[in-house]
Amino acid sequence: MSEADTLPDVVRKLIDVPQYEERSEFPIEIGYVCNTCAAVQNGNPVFWDDDAAQAITGGRIAPPTMLSVWFRPHYWAPGASGERKAMQAHFDLKELLELPEAVVATNEAVFGEPVRMGDVLTTCQIVRSVGPIKHTRLGTGRFWTVDVRTTNQHGDWVGTESYTFLAYRKPER
Repeated sequence: MSEADTLPDVVRKLIDVPQYEERSEFPIEIGYVCNTCAAVQNGNPVFWDDDAAQAITGGRIAPPTMLSVWFRPHYWAPGASGERKAMQAHFDLKELLELPEAVVATNEAVFGEPVRMGDVLTTCQIVRSVGPIKHTRLGTGRFWTVDVRTTNQHGDWVGTESYTFLAYRKPER
């Protein structure tokens, strides 16, 4: 490995360490589920019909694909200060490695227990890997992967979303 590929110790120490534990700002509620399902015309009865949901899933659940919805911070909230960002671990890496631009290269979700109405969720972010320096058509940078692990108020795992980013610096012109 070349010296240019060596990670700073501050970055290396972040790998596999849970950080930014955060609870959902409100219990999961049906209004968000209905609005989301209506927006994408998802007519699955487990999201709309109490009897069907009870028979199939033991009660109303949120679509698994809404997992990240519950942690997108509102732009403003009473008592909050500073800019509120989802995926703070990613923004930390961008700053620490001086890579101002980034794109999501891949996103994968794995689901566990269903998210139910009234659940209060907790997430943490885990930097899983930071790759070597790469030269791409976008610029010079690195790929990294951050997992967002989510549990409910009972400590049951409800899912993990893994994001692989390419962060880079545009070539000088």
